Amino acid sequence: MSKLSPAEIDVALKEVSGWTLADDGLSIQKTFKFKDFNQAFGFMTRIALKADKMDHHPEWFNVYNKVEIALTTHDVGGVSQKDIKLAAFADDVA
Repeated sequence: MSKLSPAEIDVALKEVSGWTLADDGLSIQKTFKFKDFNQAFGFMTRIALKADKMDHHPEWFNVYNKVEIALTTHDVGGVSQKDIKLAAFADDVA
């Protein structure tokens, strides 16, 4: 797995809806909003199971019905295809 270049990140972000590059350029991020805590927690559970299988774990924050996710690949020091793949999965689950 290799770090994506800024141009590659721009192209990859067109494959996922609503994800943006963080100000530091090292992660992609998105906020998801749900009907209630139960739906938000269910979403997080599905993402956690997939992430564990990928050996790729999100940085996230949850309050009631809101889940903020930041994805970065620590091994390469920035955004990789792993982040794009997990972002696409999160979009499908949401």
